[in-house]
Amino acid sequence: MKQNILTIPLAIIVAGALIGGAVVYTNKNSVGGTTITTPKKEPLEINIRPIDSTDHIVGNPEAKALLVEYSDTECPFCKMFHATLNRFVDEYGKDGNFTWVYRHFPLDVLHQKARQEAEATECAAELGGNAAFWEYINTLYKTTQSNDRFDLAQLPVLAEQVGINRAAFESCLSSGRHAAAVEADAQEASAIGGRGTPYSVFILREAASKELREFVEFNNAEILKRQQPGSPDAMGISKDERKVFVSGAMPYEIMKAIIDLILK
Repeated sequence: MKQNILTIPLAIIVAGALIGGAVVYTNKNSVGGTTITTPKKEPLEINIRPIDSTDHIVGNPEAKALLVEYSDTECPFCKMFHATLNRFVDEYGKDGNFTWVYRHFPLDVLHQKARQEAEATECAAELGGNAAFWEYINTLYKTTQSNDRFDLAQLPVLAEQVGINRAAFESCLSSGRHAAAVEADAQEASAIGGRGTPYSVFILREAASKELREFVEFNNAEILKRQQPGSPDAMGISKDERKVFVSGAMPYEIMKAIIDLILK
């Protein structure tokens, strides 16, 4: 029933499960080399870079529910959301119905260590491939206490833990050769409406269904009622109706409802 689809996630919000995210609150801020802008209220274009061999992917690349996440390893909300997405990998990935693509969005004004950690994950990928990237970043999210409390000297230790040669890893990290890739991800996140982390985009294989549009519009309106006037949308449908953006660490139940509507 449509009523159930709409009201079950809403009940979670009303009960106090706030939508969390590390957010830069001004309309325009410099985050490293990245400009964070407040999304406009009209539908966003969301011209996202096509997924290719340089991306970090877990799951079936042909899955109907494909999520691109832009994240910050020192963001506590990202840490929670990372666990949520891993849960979806376990629940939907085994049937080939969910794909997760990870891209970087370090917010330097909030987390000064996040950018180097992002580069460390790229070194893990360079030296160990896609599997090593995911093992490394999962270990990093489990280890860091967030908000710059992680000792960066432990980055090579984590590399050793996942089977990466320490000397090669340290050489890669000190070279800074992945800095441009991290910055490109961050610039893209800003350009497609990200103003905080985590920021995620579902890429649809066809136009959003009426049910999906209603779900997103209804829940976004309810979330905005509980935020300050002028707050940007918490979720929305792109202008071409082929993408759904989600801002912040949405509760599992809301994300699950979106996935189920995409798969329907």
